[in-house]
Amino acid sequence: MKWIDYESPHSVREAVDLLNEAGDRARPLAGGTDLLVQLRAKAYDLDLVVDAKNIPELNELTYDPDNGLTIGAAVACYRIYGNSSVRSVYPGIVDAASLIGGTQIQGRASLGGNLCNAAPSADSVPPMIAYNGVARISGPNGSREVALEDFCTGVRQTVLERGEILVSLHFPTPEANSGANYIRFIPRNEMDIAVAGAGVSVVLDNGSIASARVTLASVAPTPLFVAEAGEAIAGKPATEETARIASAIARDAARPITDMRGTIEYRKRLCEVLTRRALMTAIERAKEN
Repeated sequence: MKWIDYESPHSVREAVDLLNEAGDRARPLAGGTDLLVQLRAKAYDLDLVVDAKNIPELNELTYDPDNGLTIGAAVACYRIYGNSSVRSVYPGIVDAASLIGGTQIQGRASLGGNLCNAAPSADSVPPMIAYNGVARISGPNGSREVALEDFCTGVRQTVLERGEILVSLHFPTPEANSGANYIRFIPRNEMDIAVAGAGVSVVLDNGSIASARVTLASVAPTPLFVAEAGEAIAGKPATEETARIASAIARDAARPITDMRGTIEYRKRLCEVLTRRALMTAIERAKEN
């Protein structure tokens, strides 16, 4: 068995230095629910694993109406859906955090890790994009921010450069009369991977849609932000007919493949159905705000 060193730094700077020195031979560990499986499968040949669970900034979970929501990259899912402010203000994030794996997985898995794993089927990424999320990154050259729709660049590929680590995810406070939702379709309970998923957000204004954002999972090499779907329904009545306009655009934008979980045609149809249903739920939630 190959020897892999393990480090547990207590600061972002220490983690950055370790990752920068080892380069491609190192990976950060947020929860380990993806990385440890990949190491057993020999998907990576590493010399070093850098545990992020003891870095305070990566474990921050704070919300206030003025500054919005900050979720550290290593915050476990159970803390997110167990937080009353997140449940109340960001229900779309809770939709995803509460269905990633089972109870044991949710005790370790993080939204930051789910994002950095960059799997097209990642459940948490579409609703985070729908909420206008931003990734806060630190590295050898300082800190930077990247919109979440630009974070994943390919299958298991991200914008992170040598020595960089995702520190946290930030979401602005949603506008009044806004709502969001994430739903997915899986082939059976024993295969917890989305055939397709849809994460959406809407803002209402006197019964019409002021703005909307639509993102799809598992139907392109990266989570697919369909900006034109939201743009097409802005200013239109908040009705199912309007939701169908956006869902048709989402269907046409999808670029799925055929595999053991579904065909191209099946996945495109799912994109249409899931987008429409997610929009209607988001609209109902917006009416309650």
